Amino acid sequence: MSTDETGEFQRDPLHVASVAKAFRVLEAFGHTNTDLSLAEIARHAGLDKSATQRFAHTLWQLGYLEKDARTRRFRLGKPVLDLTFFYLRSNPLVELATPALLELRRRCGERANLSLFDETTTIYAIRQQSKREYFDSSLIGRRIPVFLSSGGRAILAQLPPAEAAAIIARSDLIARTPKTLTDPAAILAKVAEAREAGFALAVEETTLGEITLGAAVLNAAGRPVAAVHVAASISDWKPEVFAERFSGMVVETAQSLSRSQGNVPPMTR
Repeated sequence: MSTDETGEFQRDPLHVASVAKAFRVLEAFGHTNTDLSLAEIARHAGLDKSATQRFAHTLWQLGYLEKDARTRRFRLGKPVLDLTFFYLRSNPLVELATPALLELRRRCGERANLSLFDETTTIYAIRQQSKREYFDSSLIGRRIPVFLSSGGRAILAQLPPAEAAAIIARSDLIARTPKTLTDPAAILAKVAEAREAGFALAVEETTLGEITLGAAVLNAAGRPVAAVHVAASISDWKPEVFAERFSGMVVETAQSLSRSQGNVPPMTR
């Protein structure tokens, strides 16, 4: 997440601007899948070239950036992966969800994922693969806006309607495919459907040719913190058949993980 030094952070006496700028240098690499020159890093990070050079050099010394000796271009260093490992290893939900997702993958025969809720996005933390995958779909750490994904809409469905609408209003609402819904009213209608059904379905809104079904994981306070979702090819499944076949499995897995977080549904009479 990028920082804004002109707003509340500037007024925070504990905020260290130089640390924030160093992270902006690292975040610059989220704009590309190639290496970057100093000038390109400076442009993406919103820093002048002199400051960028100092931050990049320090991060290179620490190993968080690697530099090509011939081209003098930078890429992220391997210690960045250490941070991912530390986070996943220390997250109790990820630990508990790993065997649950393996079992879900075994039962459904399609890709099973866990994504974590973070403001207007979800972040893939577990991805149990199916037989057909493209490169991006095999990687953890990918962010997907909540407004267009099945997991995201399942999460929004567990929030008060006004809060869900506010999150959608803060989202970029940029279409990822020609079939992505970007009209807030249409998105809220899908969220309402998910609230009623207990799960959300999205067809080709994140990736063309892909259908996904998601259900939210709740914490002890009843707040959504993550989503379980499965994904498959639309060449294999019609949406209504996919939902009928897999919604029970996905909801069951999400509810089991919710109980592990201390969320116990009220008893019905």
